[in-house]
Amino acid sequence: MSIRETRREAVIDRLADHILQAGLSGSSLKALAAAVGASDRMLLYYFRNKDDLLTTALGRIAERLTRLLDAAAPPEPVPFETLLATLAAAMGDPALKPYMEVWLELVAASARGVEPHRTISGAIADGFIAWAAEHLVGEDADQRQAQAALFVATLDGLMLLDAAGRSDAAARAVGAIRAR
Repeated sequence: MSIRETRREAVIDRLADHILQAGLSGSSLKALAAAVGASDRMLLYYFRNKDDLLTTALGRIAERLTRLLDAAAPPEPVPFETLLATLAAAMGDPALKPYMEVWLELVAASARGVEPHRTISGAIADGFIAWAAEHLVGEDADQRQAQAALFVATLDGLMLLDAAGRSDAAARAVGAIRAR
């Protein structure tokens, strides 16, 4: 890896750290540059534009979250209910809270049609659906893909309830799913 690539990787990590700490709303180009100790012009030396910067930094955040989810998930594929209960419990970990906050902020901007947020959130959602499909048991690939999409929608719904101060309702929902 070249010196430029090594420095770029370090910049990406610092950008991801800043976004996890400050959120997307606290991530103007000026704030991002300050977070990495560079000017905004120097920051753009490593990226084509701010959209490329956000895509790359949010991709790094998604990679980190995927590693955390891998650590929390059972080692072998499991039924929907088991994976949901396992990850719903893991989502209570304070270390995951910043990831969930950034995800909800990204999706909210996407819902308003803001770019590049819509494109980025779609790609990240596709990655999470693929991740879930690998961790769910199922008859065939099509069934696992459908279950994975339902899994992501359900887990995101639980996060929305928690973000709205309704963690008790989210816990009851997980209990109802497990009881089926």
